[in-house]
Amino acid sequence: MSQLKKGAFLNYATILLTNVVGLLLTPFIIRSLGDSEYGVYTTIGALVGTISLLDLGLNNTIIRFVAKYRAEKDKKGEENFLAITMLIYFVISIVVVILGYFMYQYADDYFKKMSASEIGLAKNMILFVIFNVAIGLPGGSFSAICIAYEQFVFPKALNIIRYILRSITVALLLFFGAKALAIVILDTIFNIILLLIFIFYAFNKLKVKIKLHNFDWSYLKTIFNYSIWIFIYGIVAQFQWKVGHITLGKVSSTDILAVYAVGLMLGGYYGAFSSAITSVFLPRATQMTVANATPEMLTNEMIKIGRVSLIALFYILGAFLLYGLQFINLWVGESYKDSWVIALMIMLAYTIPLVQGFTGPLIEAQNKVAFKSIIYLIFLFLGTVFGYFLSLKYGGLGMITGTVIGWVIAQNVMNIFYQRVMKLNILRFFKELFYKILPIQILVVVIGFGINYIPGDNWINFIIKGTLYTFLYCISMYFYGMIPYEKKLVNDILYKFSKK
Repeated sequence: MSQLKKGAFLNYATILLTNVVGLLLTPFIIRSLGDSEYGVYTTIGALVGTISLLDLGLNNTIIRFVAKYRAEKDKKGEENFLAITMLIYFVISIVVVILGYFMYQYADDYFKKMSASEIGLAKNMILFVIFNVAIGLPGGSFSAICIAYEQFVFPKALNIIRYILRSITVALLLFFGAKALAIVILDTIFNIILLLIFIFYAFNKLKVKIKLHNFDWSYLKTIFNYSIWIFIYGIVAQFQWKVGHITLGKVSSTDILAVYAVGLMLGGYYGAFSSAITSVFLPRATQMTVANATPEMLTNEMIKIGRVSLIALFYILGAFLLYGLQFINLWVGESYKDSWVIALMIMLAYTIPLVQGFTGPLIEAQNKVAFKSIIYLIFLFLGTVFGYFLSLKYGGLGMITGTVIGWVIAQNVMNIFYQRVMKLNILRFFKELFYKILPIQILVVVIGFGINYIPGDNWINFIIKGTLYTFLYCISMYFYGMIPYEKKLVNDILYKFSKK
């Protein structure tokens, strides 16, 4: 098996592992820390993601340019490029430390709903978080170098090992009475070890050299011309998942922050599950664009991939709509019932962008990333502002409402863009996307509500309901919702499993 195929397999393994371990470990963390401390922990965690934006898209830039220099056998150019990026990272780390200083100093003024002890914990966590980011951003470049050298297995396998060991260690720490700060310190230790291993691998195994031969300002222009849109895309992702959480931290108690964090996490798992499916098909988008495929051919492929993704997403969405509240109550407790609403709103808003995942590589291949980035940035920013004002009265539900409204408006604008600029037949896409699938989904959900009347509210009852729903969904969708192409995909997968 090639490095590329092994890397793709490890990608799916990482997504599966992250989701499964997250579902198993989260309730244990919440019960060990308590709602208040968990709220502080997740809010500072969201802060990490936001500060990490200062990477400025350089990791992706390193992958592209190092691969380019290697293809051209320009070792001197590669050495010089890496030296310049390290200088940029050095400046970024200084900026991170300065920002961290201000965050530490003004934490008391920002987190007004937190108690003195909660603010004290937040400030201690900020110190470690800033250190983590300051070393983690330049450290991430060595992982990018591995990928540029087509060593996909090592960085992904190392991250999986780190995740497993970290999860086990967190569970042990909490079992023996440790708290949130201990988890942050543990992450710092793991990050330092990981960084040292990556540096050793890059210099000793890959024989990478970093040497400044000449400093030319045109290098910076070339680097940032490529990385700027990756950076803006990163800002969009932060508005989707992090900024609302941090904004909420100013006006809400730690209990509300904990509930909001759980809802965001479940919504994120929904997206990760879909991405794992669609990524199998997405390389086709670039191939078709390079081959000058017509808009009609691209629309056909978009429909084909979208339907496969929608069938999988509707299964999760229907199950979560029907039995998600019971799952939340059993999983983390009844005080987290609003997490179900938050996650459900994310899933509903996220479904259409996910089934249109084929448009992502199309936009990149046609150099139209700028428009999408700006549209999402504008409307998610406005949605976050709107969510802030709603959160003053409605807490986490208000914040997610504003975010989702901005998200939906941006997606509708993009659909007009796909239709008029990229010439994709979006009306036909939606018509054929929902053909047979939507009526069957509605029928399954209606019957599923009947399943909900089975008496009981324990885990066994939940598993029985989930099993009946799964059987009902699979049979109904296979025989009445799928078209021949989709049935063939299912039959091929079942055939491969039966031969093993």
